[in-house]
Amino acid sequence: MTDFAKQLADYRLTTAEILYRLPDHPAVLQSYLWQDLDLAPQFPVLRKFLDFWEREIEGKLYQVRVASAGLIKPAEIRANAALLTLH
Repeated sequence: MTDFAKQLADYRLTTAEILYRLPDHPAVLQSYLWQDLDLAPQFPVLRKFLDFWEREIEGKLYQVRVASAGLIKPAEIRANAALLTLH
């Protein structure tokens, strides 16, 4: 599915700020920004990424903040009635 088709299917631009602890220095927090098209409010793509993180990456998750915004709204899409070509 293309990004435009996803947006028409109500996928939204989702940004997550992930704070995690460094494995060698647990008192230090590191920040990682993740961004992709995802479905709110379940966020299946983000959940898949966070599952991968917990399984494969040594940095323990501390906090995840999520923001989501629709890029295409129904009133912004219109079909053209005619196509004109000027030479």
